Amino acid sequence: MVNALSSLEEAEAVVSDIGSAGGQAIAVLADVATREGADRLVARAVETFGRLDCLVNNAAIRRETPFADLDYTEWRQVIGIILDGAFLMAKAAQPVLARSDGGTIINIGGLSAHTGAAHRVHVVTAKAGLIGLTRGLAHDLAGQGTTVNCVVPGMIDTVRGRSAGGTPSHHATGAPLVGRRGQPDEVAALVGYLAGPKARYITGQTIHLNGGAFMP
Repeated sequence: MVNALSSLEEAEAVVSDIGSAGGQAIAVLADVATREGADRLVARAVETFGRLDCLVNNAAIRRETPFADLDYTEWRQVIGIILDGAFLMAKAAQPVLARSDGGTIINIGGLSAHTGAAHRVHVVTAKAGLIGLTRGLAHDLAGQGTTVNCVVPGMIDTVRGRSAGGTPSHHATGAPLVGRRGQPDEVAALVGYLAGPKARYITGQTIHLNGGAFMP
């Protein structure tokens, strides 16, 4: 399931890439920051594939706004998409994941939640909240066999649209030890491993993928 809020063309491009790699996928427009959107997305997954084994919460906007200029509307929008969205999706998916023999939830965190960043108090707060959500869900869902982890990418060489906040300014001051930025495929590989059968003993963890830019 490839979810987007409004960029259907981009979502369908991802579906095409998945098909070219031998997989099956469909694109669905849904606002995960609403209960209706989250419920509809999970329902479409079950309707299409008959099951749900893995939920990846990666919806986010990362705007840069000085705290003095940050109003409550923008604060709520960022918190609503990143943190409320992850909660609502987990809530909708939980009963279906409980029927899987390898259910997992993977939250995509943010490096700034651990290092801090100027003009991003709303993003830092929301991403830090994902760490708590990950640990809490790991406890609550362990009994049904669902693992929950948080992957924290560092500086990844990818295009960030203006609606998502563009490239963060703090990326200009950081330098990974490995001498390069990460690739999206490297993030996908870690997510794929955590969703697979060899990672069933990993839960409640925050795993950093940043080329040595940050060492907790």
